[in-house]
Amino acid sequence: MKKQTDRLLVIWFVLTIFVLALLFLFSPSNKFSELENRYLQAEPKLTWDNLISKQFAEEAETYVTDHFPLRGQWVWVKSLSEQLRLQQENNGIYNGKEGYLFEKFTKPDPALIAQYTAAVKAFAAANPDSDMKFLLAPTSIGLYPDKLPWKAPYDPQDKMNEAVGNQLEGLANLTYMNGFNVLMPHAPEDIYYRTDHHWTTLGAYYAYEAYAKQMGWKPHPMTDYTVKIVSDSFLGSYHTRGQFSLAKPDLLQVYIPKKPVATSMYVADTDTRTDRLYDESYLAKKDKYSYFLGGVHALMTLTSDIPAGEENLDKLLVIKDSYAHSFLPFLTQHVKEIHVIDMRYYNGSISQYMKDNGISDTLLLFNTATFAENNEILKLSK
Repeated sequence: MKKQTDRLLVIWFVLTIFVLALLFLFSPSNKFSELENRYLQAEPKLTWDNLISKQFAEEAETYVTDHFPLRGQWVWVKSLSEQLRLQQENNGIYNGKEGYLFEKFTKPDPALIAQYTAAVKAFAAANPDSDMKFLLAPTSIGLYPDKLPWKAPYDPQDKMNEAVGNQLEGLANLTYMNGFNVLMPHAPEDIYYRTDHHWTTLGAYYAYEAYAKQMGWKPHPMTDYTVKIVSDSFLGSYHTRGQFSLAKPDLLQVYIPKKPVATSMYVADTDTRTDRLYDESYLAKKDKYSYFLGGVHALMTLTSDIPAGEENLDKLLVIKDSYAHSFLPFLTQHVKEIHVIDMRYYNGSISQYMKDNGISDTLLLFNTATFAENNEILKLSK
């Protein structure tokens, strides 16, 4: 009887593996996960360099994980089981106080951060005539560690921001702006989404205000805008990954200038142009934050019809992550032409791009977690 039971278990196991393998091979390979609100690993390319550096093996493992059959259902089941056990962490997301969800932050290898800051310094040195600003903004866990679950382990982000600032000292054409100094005075306000990794439009406004002052501009006061709620059902990336039940949706707001300037947006990736900075189609999707600028693009240009004499700058290059998406609309009232590069998807020489387009002012805008985790910043030295 025992042998028959063991035989049936083996057959069931083999059939399960076979079915999963078929599903994996013949299911369409999606590029973007609506559930997880992120781009999935593309099919890895086998080259000698990738094989020797182990990049192929790492990408292959991530590809299999990202495209595993019924991945979304497995994530939900895992989350439910964790909650039934009263766990306060799932998939690297903490279920914090006051409705806040947080992404676990682990102190990065200091040697890696030194490499990244060295790339920034090399970029500044290669463009000595460019006036550069670097704003490094903490994520919500950096400002609100007191809202984490009891005894939840975390590494302070302020230490990393300070280390980056110290390593960037001594550059005549680069000014470092520590996001803690910008945002901490406004910590009691709703400057971060509770279910997403981005700052809110209010948080972006305070960053714009600080940057404008650093540039010697007069920032527009809050009274110059009409604040409009465009969605009251935003459940962001932290909720998607954590899958914690009973989460209260965030409000998605847009700040509309009472004296607007006409702005067109050109997306080089798709060779398309629009006169809108906001894509309302995303309000009906999971990825509602992509309402700002229509989501992630490798290269785009924002051109504003600012009346002569009212502009503060002709051209500006912004090298950024997605924190810039709700921030950039504020700059369109000051800069006639804003060139925007996302280094995660842009592979050209940025220094050459600046020369080709006659750009002498640059803003680097990243959140602390993105800067720590993505080695694309090394492309600056190209």
